[in-house]
Amino acid sequence: MGIFDKYASALERLEPIKYTGTVDKVQGLVIEARGPRAVVGELCQVVLPAEKRILWAEVVGLKGATVQVMPYDEMEGLEIGARVIAMGEQLSVPVSDRLLGRVLDSMGKPIDGKGDVGSSLWYPIFRAPPDVLRRDRIQQKIATGIRAVDGLATVGKGQRMGIFSGSGVGKTTLLGMMARNTSADVSVIALIGERGREVREFIENDLGPEGLARSVVVVASSNKPPLARIRGAYVATAVAEYFRDQGKDVMLFFDTVTRFARAQREIGLAIGEPPASRGYTPSVFSLLPKLLERAGTSERGSITGFYSVLVEGDDLDEPIADAVRGHLDGHIVLSRGLAQRAHFPAVDVLASLSRLADRVCGPTVRQACARLRRLLAVYRDAEDLISVGAYVEGSNPEIDAAVEKMPAVNRFLTQAVEERYSMIDTLKALGELSGLEIPEEELGSEALSLSPRAAARA
Repeated sequence: MGIFDKYASALERLEPIKYTGTVDKVQGLVIEARGPRAVVGELCQVVLPAEKRILWAEVVGLKGATVQVMPYDEMEGLEIGARVIAMGEQLSVPVSDRLLGRVLDSMGKPIDGKGDVGSSLWYPIFRAPPDVLRRDRIQQKIATGIRAVDGLATVGKGQRMGIFSGSGVGKTTLLGMMARNTSADVSVIALIGERGREVREFIENDLGPEGLARSVVVVASSNKPPLARIRGAYVATAVAEYFRDQGKDVMLFFDTVTRFARAQREIGLAIGEPPASRGYTPSVFSLLPKLLERAGTSERGSITGFYSVLVEGDDLDEPIADAVRGHLDGHIVLSRGLAQRAHFPAVDVLASLSRLADRVCGPTVRQACARLRRLLAVYRDAEDLISVGAYVEGSNPEIDAAVEKMPAVNRFLTQAVEERYSMIDTLKALGELSGLEIPEEELGSEALSLSPRAAARA
């Protein structure tokens, strides 16, 4: 890239004719203006003379001659008559390999104090998903470094998985472990609606310097207006699409879809949309597939998506959880009961499912997985009898085998935050637990080096 390329790119995108209007009304989250001439989704600048600053906003609705815009930031200092300038473009984000290791806001601007990205290439945040007939089929597995996932809910390159859990069960920690341990080339992490305190903790503790070096983090914290939270999700997806177009295997970690949906609900209610299911407006359910379908494979690379869903009251059938589960290719359920027993990660294996596991795993691995699931199911059914001492050893061979193997199974399914396991080591351990020897050709080639603590346990 030439030294002046970014300036040439800025000039090309410059709109010499400005359409302006004035603020006529402010109601809740919506600014209504007389003019400017604009289209839905177009960026606008609202000039705040008293504050001596520019408020970025976006057109969200048109009502006759009235233009409804919604801001990306707080509206303090806004007054009737303030000038509104249409920018003649939709939001786009500068992309390049220099995004790695950076932290961006909901408009794609760096907030980590490391300076501008300085790219001449811009990606629009609104893009169509890959053509359905040109998507490569998913036939290879990808490692997350989490044994409970790689062994019993194996994920393929380009698959989209949901992580469903209540609050405080460990979904954000699990995403951080995956981002740090994955065999993918690049991780893009969208923190949508997260508490401000958790952002730095996630970057420094859960992700760490090693994970951040090959990651891009997009932050739209819970104190930001709903439009900022919505657009942060689109910015992260556009960044992931850029790296996929470079032929890379990308992991997109999205935390959380629920807060994304709540932000869209706020916008819908503010512009007069009627509520539908539990207060969620119809636009929420039409927006979800448009966002989720953008992940997956293309002719060049892949985006493997992990979308966390915060289930209200641990109800897996609440509207957002139910809608998201129907669009994705599998789900990982985190159990509050397991977390309360200090079983981390708290993956409920029997409630979790990867719809593509049978396609990306060989027959022996599938058989080993089925045996282990059967052991867990038998033990769970008889757990109450075993706990109170009512079960008599020798009454049922399957229960006897489950009781004998359960300590080893629990050691396999638990993992400390700093531990990482390669796909090969995970599948070998799975074979040993199930009494099967996994052939070399089924072990795969995704090889992460074991962490020192994991090597000691192995």
